Amino acid sequence: QVHLVESGGGLVQPGGSLTLSCVISGSVDSPNGMAWYRRAPGKQREWVAVVTPSGQKAYNSAVDGRFTASRDNVTNTAYLQMSNLKPDDPAVYYCTIPQFWGQGTQVTVSS
Repeated sequence: QVHLVESGGGLVQPGGSLTLSCVISGSVDSPNGMAWYRRAPGKQREWVAVVTPSGQKAYNSAVDGRFTASRDNVTNTAYLQMSNLKPDDPAVYYCTIPQFWGQGTQVTVSS
């Protein structure tokens, strides 16, 4: 059984920073891309970023330059460093590998 557990969400002021973590446990057959998505209230789920097993990264244009995705293949942990958070960023953030999703962590941006 594979489990993904996100943490690190919270309340931050506009312009602030947060770092999300996602620990992947269980039997994973082979290295996978680790991706982040988000869903804001009333909106569809949106892809945020992905890190391939080799460390290549890609970002949604809405976060490119402000967010940095990374991974630790030894501990099977994915990270999403978020800076200069904006009013459009609040959402539940999810990490995912193929076929598996975490439960999400809430990010709120408010002054």
